[in-house]
Amino acid sequence: MIKEYTSVVEVKGPLMIVDNVSDVAYGELVRIKTASNEDRTGQVLEVQENRAIVQLFEGTSGIDTQITKVKFIGETMKIGVSGSMLGRVFSGGGIPIDGQSKIVAEKRIDINGAAINPERRINPADFIQTGITTIDLMNTLVRGQKLPIFSGSGLPHNQLAAQIARQAKVLDDSSNFAVVFAAMGITNEEAIFFREELQKTGSMENAVMFLNLANDPTIERIITPRLALTTAEYLAFEKDMQVLVILTDMTNYCEALREISAARSEVPGRRGYPGYMYTDLSTIYERAGKIQGKTGSVTQIPILTMPDDDITHPIADLTGYITEGQFVLSRDLHRKGIYAPVDVLPSLSRLMKGGIGKGKTREDHKEVSDQVYASYAKGRELRDLVAVIGEESLDDLDKMYLKFAQGFEDLLVKQGYDEDRSIKKSLGIAWALLRDLPRAELKRISLTNIEKYLKTDVHTDAVGHDVMVGPSTAGSSADLDSNLGKFVKKRK
Repeated sequence: MIKEYTSVVEVKGPLMIVDNVSDVAYGELVRIKTASNEDRTGQVLEVQENRAIVQLFEGTSGIDTQITKVKFIGETMKIGVSGSMLGRVFSGGGIPIDGQSKIVAEKRIDINGAAINPERRINPADFIQTGITTIDLMNTLVRGQKLPIFSGSGLPHNQLAAQIARQAKVLDDSSNFAVVFAAMGITNEEAIFFREELQKTGSMENAVMFLNLANDPTIERIITPRLALTTAEYLAFEKDMQVLVILTDMTNYCEALREISAARSEVPGRRGYPGYMYTDLSTIYERAGKIQGKTGSVTQIPILTMPDDDITHPIADLTGYITEGQFVLSRDLHRKGIYAPVDVLPSLSRLMKGGIGKGKTREDHKEVSDQVYASYAKGRELRDLVAVIGEESLDDLDKMYLKFAQGFEDLLVKQGYDEDRSIKKSLGIAWALLRDLPRAELKRISLTNIEKYLKTDVHTDAVGHDVMVGPSTAGSSADLDSNLGKFVKKRK
């Protein structure tokens, strides 16, 4: 039996304390009727004997402790889901804001989700092509993975997120692909940008958007990612779709957590964030994955802006512990006018190896990625050295690596905002860059692949080992883009 209470004793920030309650459970949904007859929604945050602490998703402004009526409805918060949600735009609270009719729900699901049984969880091992070289070639995204983007204020993470949402696809055309986009604490300008980007390319028909704006109640940001992930799980595991979930900005989400914690007078953890932030973030990130017996998958790309570009900040630090790597955006590359400014050296995809290779991308993918990474790292190191001793002090080989680092940024990292590169084209650019290095320096690539893609002369020595003989004179591989010839000077 649902009971109605008028025993609100205190309002503090986004929280409301109700006294003399009974049979109330943690996470239970609450309906509030204000003095002006306005309906609001809340959730039980804590229960202490006969007292309940309720967080209101629409805020507590206008709450009169003497008149406000509270009902505990006996169930957790749920969202009505349906296949017709594709192509629709919702508020951060799950209300349609695109001017269309309400969703006719096929079922209602608890937004807190259910943990995937570890025994039924499948290791992610299928390639997702985003069309962005620094992701596809260097830090590959695979189905069922959670791989965040670490950005900073003023960096083009919104553009990168929109480009991924537009271009992401699985190479198996038989799979249905969908994007669930959840934005927390963004401006109206940013919300319009995301909607227009998806609509102008026709990607909106396979996308679902949840938008929590900066002027929306802060507390609503707590439920926005959970609504998005519940929708994604339904599309993946009920409708057999490959779903990519983009969450931006997780920093705003964590700020909302800190606000609630402060209102509850909890003992703060690092930099004022609640001590349970790690656990709370894991309830979001761990909802990515693949399940035995299910065709669909949920892949996550959370985006967060690091305060002061500090990668050791608690939000970035804890996110890195939970997720399987990260993309790190570089302010230096951005200042040079390079888009997308992903710094591959601190970036990492721990599940990359399982999603690439023969039958998935190409057999030379891992070797080329490793070689390009090592060569760029050496070039970056020499660039720092040149700032001290000058380029004249370098030998010819060091100058080659210095030139490689510049070519890497100009050709591999830099690409157009509307440019959708295939993985084969990305590999072709990488091989064209590697051709400018001496063959003896390509230590991470097998002789077989060097012979196949660079057509290097190979012979067998007296003890049966394959050795390389001189630079290639056979020209470029058929897999290379012929247009790269004007950019990369081939060794004679």
